[in-house]
Amino acid sequence: MLDAFSKRIWDMKYRLKQPDGTPVDSSIAASWARVAAALAEAETEPERWRPVFEEALADFRFMPAGRILAGAGADREVTLFNCFVMGAIPDNMAGIFDALKEAALTLQQGGGIGYDFSTLRPRGAPVAGVGSDASGPISFMEVWDAMCRTIMSAGYRRGAMMGVLRCDHPDVEAFIDAKAEPGRLTNFNMSVLATDAFMEAVAADAPWDLVFAGRTHRTVRARDLWDRIMRSTYDHAEPGVIFIDRINARNNLAYCEEIAATNPCGEQPLPPYGACLLGSVNLARFVDDPFGEAAALDEAALARTVETAVRMLDDAIEVSRFPLESQRAEAQAKRRVGLGVTGLADAFLMLRVRYGSADSVALTERWLGLVQRTAYLASSRLAREKGSFPLFDRETYLASETVRALDAEVREAIARDGMRNGLVTSIAPTGTISLVAENVSSGVEPVFSFRAKRSVLAPNGSRETHEVVDYAYRLYRERFGPEAEVPDYFVDAQTLAPDDHLAIQAAAQRHVDSSISKTINLPADISFEAFKDVYAKAYAMGCKGCTTYRPNAVTGAVLSVDDAPAEARDAAPEAADADADEPGEASVVYMSEPLDRPQALEGRTYKLRWPESDHAIYITLNDIEEGGRRRPFEVFINSKNMEHYAWTVALTRMISAVFRRGGDVAFVVEELKAVFDPRGGYWMAGKYVPSLLAAIGEVIERHMVEIGFLKDGERPALGDPARRQALAGRSGGAAQCPRCGEAGLLREEGCDVCPSCGWSRCG
Repeated sequence: MLDAFSKRIWDMKYRLKQPDGTPVDSSIAASWARVAAALAEAETEPERWRPVFEEALADFRFMPAGRILAGAGADREVTLFNCFVMGAIPDNMAGIFDALKEAALTLQQGGGIGYDFSTLRPRGAPVAGVGSDASGPISFMEVWDAMCRTIMSAGYRRGAMMGVLRCDHPDVEAFIDAKAEPGRLTNFNMSVLATDAFMEAVAADAPWDLVFAGRTHRTVRARDLWDRIMRSTYDHAEPGVIFIDRINARNNLAYCEEIAATNPCGEQPLPPYGACLLGSVNLARFVDDPFGEAAALDEAALARTVETAVRMLDDAIEVSRFPLESQRAEAQAKRRVGLGVTGLADAFLMLRVRYGSADSVALTERWLGLVQRTAYLASSRLAREKGSFPLFDRETYLASETVRALDAEVREAIARDGMRNGLVTSIAPTGTISLVAENVSSGVEPVFSFRAKRSVLAPNGSRETHEVVDYAYRLYRERFGPEAEVPDYFVDAQTLAPDDHLAIQAAAQRHVDSSISKTINLPADISFEAFKDVYAKAYAMGCKGCTTYRPNAVTGAVLSVDDAPAEARDAAPEAADADADEPGEASVVYMSEPLDRPQALEGRTYKLRWPESDHAIYITLNDIEEGGRRRPFEVFINSKNMEHYAWTVALTRMISAVFRRGGDVAFVVEELKAVFDPRGGYWMAGKYVPSLLAAIGEVIERHMVEIGFLKDGERPALGDPARRQALAGRSGGAAQCPRCGEAGLLREEGCDVCPSCGWSRCG
């Protein structure tokens, strides 16, 4: 049923296994049966609905998002929700770290999260009561980024986050520039919340106030700020732009919520603690006689599947776990779901229609209009059977912009029976799910390439490279032969004009009540003015946001495109092929099992002397050899000083767990070396080491270099050896303070005292 690569991805990410790795699901059909049975448990007649659900899943007609496919029926502490927006961050230290804890718990269970950092005061603003200045929202985003980097969420996926900031926040310029530095805030997707007033100011070339808590900090030229956003995105693909006022104005639930952020891929604008389930109907599987004279999409079959899919997503709300009780309350009060489509571009190809053409726009309107209409009717019928969502207000709901645009029959059904789900439709990226479905085109994206190479990251850190062929292209070759000429309607993301992308996105948005995850791939040589025009058109055409990808030196390329018979092309990343399952992960798919520990390992033990401890600390690093290369596998830290016992045990377990997951584990060194002790660090061997943890990081880094896991040139310097010589020369060779490095340490009343920083030690 599955080709080799699709089976590999299924086995790696969605196949249920016992803790020892023994498979529970014998096949993809067994996975479908597990999911169907789990969701049917929410029904009063589970045995009636289980085969109906299983039929909808069969042959990838309905594709629930990865959290459902991996977690439903697994009896694990995981959530079936892909998308969360966390609560508003309080502008105080206790509230900030409470919010950080909530984020960690949510990531741990497998949810991607979005945050609005606009609630935090700007850098340099006074902090009353402590006599200091605020460090600003970007500094706290780095705290979130470090936390996310160490969390292996359910299924051991890397966490994904969206960070947004309002266009009128005083730190918006720093936010725009934050990811210009490679390696910074890598676990965040970032977007600026652009208001209608700001877009009008840009058009009018008017001044723009940067305001916090009612106080104007600075005034800038709106067009200059817009150009700064555009230049950053042009150079390194971020930040995106979210038209936040449009999102709130068109929200069915505007009467009971205000939205300030989205999930990591942007298709789900959500209120504080908002959550949404995702699923997609696979349009490519509903085409009869593909490439033939009678090629057509079976709309009746599509409608039946949509109706079942709405019911399945609604049931998933009941059977899912939630990281936080506030998320459960929010989800059950509004019962929003996000049903969308995937395989749109492949369906176009099978009907011999070019992506972006007038015919493709008309088909998008027709098919997504059918999905929207059927989904609303299905939710209304569910309301008649099970009751409307608790916050349903019939009169206000019917007056919302999206509902007013529905046909009379749908509005009458809602007026009569209510609505089970506050919002129903959304277009998510479906990266790895689409790969499992034999590489069908993702969401409403064009085919990225008819042939591409993808790498899979195994637990041992090695990479497997696979050639992946587009589903529709493969069907064409099977029907007409490997030598047949490829028609001109076979276009991909590398050759499409920006207007082709925008035409499909705008057409789809007219029939989607949430939003759309869509990336417009642009050539590297597009002019800056033409690039800016893409965003201006997106706003003018009614889109709720815009994300582009232009190959650049910072983010590079993540897919390599093989020569398809259509034409040979350079690679460019498929930035949107990182669905809500894998935000930000377009080409590398992570294995789910940790490495097994061999009976014996080679290692080395290092002795570390820390000035504050009377006893040495011994750090043992054991390695494993894979593919002729040694890599760190585990770490042990021991000392006679029992003061360190609890945290060293915790640290060794955490680091060892990270090492055993494989991949690029060098970030552990970076995180340890970035820890600063508030009491101050010490000068050691000519370097200022800011904490004991940083010293341990230095040891681990040295070991990585010695075994060849890191190159010596990759080692960042912690201090300046020349400083020690300068200090010693200035003091005539007096003893040096172990904390600040200043020479001139004094001995007073049996204690060593530094007159420069106040450090002292007696005895």
